[in-house]
Amino acid sequence: MTRYLSSSTLAFLAILGFLAFWIGGGMLNREPPAEAAPVEVAVPHVAASMSVAEEIVPRTVLFGNVVPDQTSILRARTAGIVEEVVRQGHVAEQGEQLALLSADDREAGVARAEAAVGSAERDYDAARQLRERGVTSEAELQSRFAQLESARAELRAAQLELQNTRLTAPISGTVSNVMAELGSFVDAGGEVLEIVRNDPLIAQIEVRQSEITSVALGQSAQVVFQGGREAEGRVRFIAPVATAETRTFRVEVEVPNPDNAVPAGLSAQISLAMDAVRAHRLSPALIRLDDAGRIGVFVVAEDGQTLRFAPVQIVQARAEAIWVTGLEDRARVVTISQGALSDGQQARVSDTPEPYRDVVGDGATDAAALLGTAQASDAVAGP
Repeated sequence: MTRYLSSSTLAFLAILGFLAFWIGGGMLNREPPAEAAPVEVAVPHVAASMSVAEEIVPRTVLFGNVVPDQTSILRARTAGIVEEVVRQGHVAEQGEQLALLSADDREAGVARAEAAVGSAERDYDAARQLRERGVTSEAELQSRFAQLESARAELRAAQLELQNTRLTAPISGTVSNVMAELGSFVDAGGEVLEIVRNDPLIAQIEVRQSEITSVALGQSAQVVFQGGREAEGRVRFIAPVATAETRTFRVEVEVPNPDNAVPAGLSAQISLAMDAVRAHRLSPALIRLDDAGRIGVFVVAEDGQTLRFAPVQIVQARAEAIWVTGLEDRARVVTISQGALSDGQQARVSDTPEPYRDVVGDGATDAAALLGTAQASDAVAGP
């Protein structure tokens, strides 16, 4: 007869089997796992060159509009029909007659006024003679004199009215526009023609607050007109108050324009010399941006292995080189790096290889071309 084991007996046998398997597998003698080895952080290798600041006179380049030295609108001082007027483009001298209005009624008015003066003079002379003989009173004599002065005043007014029919040039210049055609009627105050003087020309620019103290009256300025023509001018006006909206100062540069070779209305590039500063000459390829959007370069700290991001200000820029301030007078500037750099990062620093050694200093021009190659572009890639 078969005997069945109780459930408690079966559970006990299962526990014994598990213990035998655990002991046989060596679990009691197994050592705890070893700690993971620390991961080494790769230290980048960079190249750097010593840059020494030099004294330069930076120039600020601004763009402005060119306007005539003077513009005058010639208006009719009396109503009338235009009987004569010069053509557009006429070159006039100051005081030259440019237009004539109908004057028939004015000439008649002058004739009447002259006759009235003659009559008043005769009446006054007669009264004076009678007064000398004691025939008439002093009051009568003064009355005749007052009539004479009134007649003379009316004559002057009639002569001025006649003179106002002749329109003369208030300035020397060129007639740029004729608004009243021959035979047209103009009212008193109506526009007849416009005359401009283009010698000299005036280049108008807006100068920033940070630069206005470097601008002085009489200061030389280099002007390049649209189209490439160049000229030298002088600062003739500096606004005493900044424009409220832009916080800039209006500056006018007077540019000689003999023979009216350059027309007004062009745009122009104006270059002004600023105060002398000490600046570093670098290749534009070395400029980087930090997370805050500031421009700068990486420099090597005094310990020879820590990299620092140094914000700079560009005070002069050309296609081949830039001049910056914000660095120490002597600064070791990073020229070549592998990948992105960060402020405070440790690096192995070596001197810049010979082909790229001139990315700072006087050789930045030639080095910029070298750094423009594909290999160098990868080498100097920054954040």
